[in-house]
Amino acid sequence: MLLNTGEYKESLGRVVKVISSARSNAAQKASAEMIRMYWLIGNELVARSEWGNKYIETLSKDIRAAFPGIRGFSVRSLKYMAKFAREVDSELCNSYCTIPWGHVVKLLDKTNPGERREWYRQAIIENGWSQIMLDHQIDLQLYERQQLAGKVTNFSRTLPAPESELAQQALKDPYVFDFITTRQGHQEHEIEQQMVESVTKTLLELGTGFAFMGRQYHLAVGGEDFYIDLLFYNVMLHSYIVVELKNTAFKPEYTGKLTFYVSAVDGELRGEGDNPTIGLLLCKEKNDVVAEYALKDINQPIGVSEYRLGDVLPGDFAKYLPSPEDLQNRI
Repeated sequence: MLLNTGEYKESLGRVVKVISSARSNAAQKASAEMIRMYWLIGNELVARSEWGNKYIETLSKDIRAAFPGIRGFSVRSLKYMAKFAREVDSELCNSYCTIPWGHVVKLLDKTNPGERREWYRQAIIENGWSQIMLDHQIDLQLYERQQLAGKVTNFSRTLPAPESELAQQALKDPYVFDFITTRQGHQEHEIEQQMVESVTKTLLELGTGFAFMGRQYHLAVGGEDFYIDLLFYNVMLHSYIVVELKNTAFKPEYTGKLTFYVSAVDGELRGEGDNPTIGLLLCKEKNDVVAEYALKDINQPIGVSEYRLGDVLPGDFAKYLPSPEDLQNRI
């Protein structure tokens, strides 16, 4: 469809007016105003979508002529604004004004409108994720693992509300230690070592609020020495987290040792302000029914999850991961 000169000038005038209005308030609300500005421009673009690419190309050129030196109005950027306006309504736009535009673009690129996208948007605010962090978490399907996975725990029975809900939300299944390969982690102690050597990545995978307390953490109980595979503290849950790692499929007898460690940490380390200690058993695989029966009569809060190493991910899962080159660039 050919551009109508008169209508185009009116359209350009409206866009210029939106830009001018937003720029005048930028000092006070720079980011929020910019996001709202992009949404308003996007709506103008959507309204003129029948004019095709020529409209956007011409508009991009004329905006930059009207505001010499202005950035962020390339053809590509304008197309993102149109996508933003198509997929986000006016009410929801206010929520997006609280995150940077680069994060919005990442959400537009890698998620569809709906609950999953909104979960990631909220996670950006709560966790202060950078764009690289957001990209990494989407690639590793954090939403699916934390929200939709079949989690095997006894938290609802052994923890009071709201601690039980918070603990359930904090658990993932599976955990993905994509920075460890089977060559590096052939034995349990080797996986532990790699997790400690890459403790920043380990904490990122575990989630918000985890602090590393130690590997093979020593406890003296009744004159005997015991060693916990990995001990963490979660400042959101106000709980110690005892992690036992098994490089095999889940077996019911694994819960006995873990429940002892949970009780021992409660008795030896837990302070007045701490909530009950939580145990997390990480196995290469698990039968959910067997794991549920194993936890049925245990009175300490225990969760059972699987874990994956970087070179043993299923095909349908691995396709979402960044390439080794991407990971190296991020590191």
